Amino acid sequence: MHALQPIVSVEWLHQNLQQQNLVILDASIAKPMSTSTQQKEHLKIPGSIFFDIENVFSDRENALPHMMLSEKVFTREAQRLGIDANSIIVVYDTHGIYSAPRAWWMFRTMGHNSVYVLNGGLPEWEKAGYACDSNYRQPAKTGNFIAAYQAALIVSQSEVLHALEDHERVVIDARSPERFAGKAPEPRAGLRGGHMPGAVNIFFEQVLDNNLLLEKNALENIFEHTGGKDHPLIFSCGSGITACITALAAAAAGYTHISVYDGSWCEWGLPSALPVIT
Repeated sequence: MHALQPIVSVEWLHQNLQQQNLVILDASIAKPMSTSTQQKEHLKIPGSIFFDIENVFSDRENALPHMMLSEKVFTREAQRLGIDANSIIVVYDTHGIYSAPRAWWMFRTMGHNSVYVLNGGLPEWEKAGYACDSNYRQPAKTGNFIAAYQAALIVSQSEVLHALEDHERVVIDARSPERFAGKAPEPRAGLRGGHMPGAVNIFFEQVLDNNLLLEKNALENIFEHTGGKDHPLIFSCGSGITACITALAAAAAGYTHISVYDGSWCEWGLPSALPVIT
């Protein structure tokens, strides 16, 4: 497997379930304001371990949701899941492709490149007729993974502001067109509507088709107006989850200079002097 390939198919995973250094992580979270029953918490891909984005793999001391952990804490929690330096990690979620890319990006940010998103997640696994378990696997040991934070992959509010002013990087907003335009309310109270001046709207659902990531040529067409594949891209969304879906899509399309604005609209949209347009 090539470290730059961001996804694997359910067929590949089924054929490689017995690989000794394979670790399967379920990174499912609930969608905000969703009443869907698609999140089948009782079904697990065999051998999977729960990767708790909400309560473990987010900085709970930060008032903003889903913020990155420190190297030290990420190392400790990843080791508790049995992650080793040579682990091949496949991440999935119960929605198809929703929160799994966030876990993929976190591991990439912490220096582990042998991490992949399962294309289509649990729905595609079930569609293929593969067996499911009712319980997670418990790690047999503490892993030896050591995080090595890649600072260029996560950007701050000030870096985004600078990027908007100098136009050297393109900011891509993964929220819906209605939220981007300020015509639909934000799901979190107290946030302004609209978008950053100069940001490009690529709704995360645009890069998906029936739970699957679009083919490379279709993704290239979506990103063609953001500059060449060496052009730096910054991805933002509501709280740092769906930004990682569009970042995954850009990586699958061959873009190499990708970063995620961790605070996203939960930070930028707060009442402040930061520029917002509708």
